[in-house]
Amino acid sequence: MGPHPAVAAIRLAVRRVLHDVLTDYQPHEPGATPLVLVACSGGADSMALASALAFEAPKLSVRAGGVTVDHGLQAGSDLRAAEVVSRMTALRLDPVESVAVTVGRDGGPEAAARDARYAALDEAAQRLGAAAVLLGHTRDDQAETVLLGLARGSGIRSLSGMASVSGGPGSERRYRRPFLGIDRQTARKACMVQSLPVWDDPHNADPAYTRSRLRHEGLPVLEKALGKGVIEALARTAQLCRDDADALDAWAADADASVRDGSGQLDCAKLFVLPPAVRRRVLRRAVIAAGSPAGSLFARHIEEVDRLITGWRGQGAINLPGRVEAQRQGGRLVIRQG
Repeated sequence: MGPHPAVAAIRLAVRRVLHDVLTDYQPHEPGATPLVLVACSGGADSMALASALAFEAPKLSVRAGGVTVDHGLQAGSDLRAAEVVSRMTALRLDPVESVAVTVGRDGGPEAAARDARYAALDEAAQRLGAAAVLLGHTRDDQAETVLLGLARGSGIRSLSGMASVSGGPGSERRYRRPFLGIDRQTARKACMVQSLPVWDDPHNADPAYTRSRLRHEGLPVLEKALGKGVIEALARTAQLCRDDADALDAWAADADASVRDGSGQLDCAKLFVLPPAVRRRVLRRAVIAAGSPAGSLFARHIEEVDRLITGWRGQGAINLPGRVEAQRQGGRLVIRQG
C-alpha cells in the first residue's frame, strides 16, 4: 500500500525540485554531493517539507540538512528553536542548526522579520556550502501575496507573487519553493498522517499583522462571496503576471542601452517614446544601480521619477530611498547618490 495521497503529493513536489537542484549543481570537487537545506519554523508547512526532504534526498544521493531561525520576538523562542532542531534531527537531517537574529524596524514588523530571516538563511547557506534552501510557502501563501500586492496598488511584478526559484547573494537560484502548487491543508494533512508534531505560531493568528487579517478574515469573505477556487485562481494569476513581468523586464534590459547618450546618461527624449511599462522598468533599474535598496523602492517613487520625463514642468530633484536623487538636467536624467 502506497503512502497517503497528501504525503505522496509533497514527496513528489520535493523530488522534482531535487532533480532540478542536481541539474544546476556544479561541484567544487569531483564526486561531491550537494547539500540541500530546509528552512523550518516547526509549522505544518515546513515540517511537511522537512519530512519529504529527509525521505527523498537519500534516494538521489543528496545530503539534507535544516536551519531554523529564532527571531527572538516571543518569550521562550530559543526553547522553541531548540525543539525544532530536535525534530529535524529526529528526521535524520544533518547538519541541523538554529540561528538567532535581531529583528529591526525598517518596513514594519513583518518586513523586518522577513529581512532578518533571509539574511540568516543566506549566511547559513554560504557557510555550509548549500546548493539550495527549500522554503515551505504554499499555494495559500501565494494567493495572500497577490492580494497584498493588489491592495497596495503595486505593479505586475508584485502581483506575480513568489517565484518557485529565487536568488540570494552569490546564487541566483538558492531558494526553491516546492509547495507553491500545494494547498496548506495538504501539508497539514501530511504531518497528521505521519504523526509529525507541529507548532502553530501565534503570530499567524494575531490580527495586528496584515497577512494574518487577510488569512483569517479577508480570504474567507472572498470565498463566501465568489465561491471556492479563489485561492487557485489567485495563484494562477500570479504565474500569468510573472510571465508578463519577465517579458517586460527582458524588454527593459534590452532598451536600457538604447536610451543612453555617449556618456552613459539617460536621454529624456528617448525615454519618452518607450512604452510606459518598459520606461518605468528602465528607470527602476537605473535607480537601483545608483544605490537605492530594491526593497524600499515603491511604485510611487518610480512614478515621481517618470514625471520628470512625461510631465516636465521645471520641477526639482526627486529624493529616493538610499539617499539617491533623480534630476533632469539639459535633456538628460541624472540619477546619483547624494
